[in-house]
Amino acid sequence: MGDINKTLHKWHASFSKGTDFDSWGQLVEAIDEYQILARQLQKEAQSSANSSDFTEDQKKTIGKIATCLELRSAALQSNQSEEAFKLEDLKRLETILSNILTFNKEFPFDVQPVPLRRILAPGEEENLEVEVEEEEGGAGMGSPDAFPARVPDINGIDLTPVQDTPMALRKEDMYVHFNVEIEIQKHVEKLTKGAAIFFEFKHYKPKKRFTSTKCFAFMEQDEIKSGQMVIELYKKPTDFKRKKLQLLTKKPLYLHLHQTLHKE
Repeated sequence: MGDINKTLHKWHASFSKGTDFDSWGQLVEAIDEYQILARQLQKEAQSSANSSDFTEDQKKTIGKIATCLELRSAALQSNQSEEAFKLEDLKRLETILSNILTFNKEFPFDVQPVPLRRILAPGEEENLEVEVEEEEGGAGMGSPDAFPARVPDINGIDLTPVQDTPMALRKEDMYVHFNVEIEIQKHVEKLTKGAAIFFEFKHYKPKKRFTSTKCFAFMEQDEIKSGQMVIELYKKPTDFKRKKLQLLTKKPLYLHLHQTLHKE
């Protein structure tokens, strides 16, 4: 029990440090602290039952706090204040994190943890190289022109028409904003087993005169839930079978989504 209390104390200290930086206007330091803590919480939330001192419900709450940290970090790097995750929202989670062992109420925000994936062997992620492409007037690393959505089965056969999106609305720091709504043209309950929703980040290469896939992200059927969520980005080519996933980068880059489920 001593180890778990040390862990909680370390998390609380990091959380307080980040919110202090945030309230003082030291945004770069706040973002760094939030992202470091988010990674620690995500690692715990995705750990196996044998290697964790927390229950599955506690790990789910820890994962949701990590998502909120990512949302606040994204808000600090955006000039758009509308619907941004605010500092006062984040501070509501401080008590929950400190009392995670006894917390048994409904989480105050409609968010989802980062999905658990099987990604390489331990340590292999450190060797990933990020492909940086120099294009004359083109979109470089982290600046895709569009991210069409598709719903393929486990063999890559599309179950619905591919939905293209307009070009990115704007780019700020590490974030590319699309602000578009996509409606999946099939009932979730009617998706075949193994199907998933894929998002492919596309950008145009002027020199080669064709559109290339930069990276991709996806949601499996049990991850399709109402609320905000962040999902990881993986290196191309798009792996519809999800067998050999490789993170695009070690940096904390995600696709930010807000899902809404409609009832007939």
